[in-house]
Amino acid sequence: MKFGIRKPSLKKRISARTSIKRQIAHRGGLKMPKGYGWIRNPKKFAYNKVYNKTSFDIFKSLKKLFK
Repeated sequence: MKFGIRKPSLKKRISARTSIKRQIAHRGGLKMPKGYGWIRNPKKFAYNKVYNKTSFDIFKSLKKLFK
């Protein structure tokens, strides 16, 4: 598990937005309301919950600093 600053990756950012799996879910109307990720994939939901609490994004920190 990661603690501290997350290392940004431009490649991962782009691939997350343009993945086939995302496009199929979006266009097929298979999206779930925000907060229902635990229904779709409980294991991934638990991992992401812990990961997001123990690490932080450098870009969000900079955004708050210069706002």
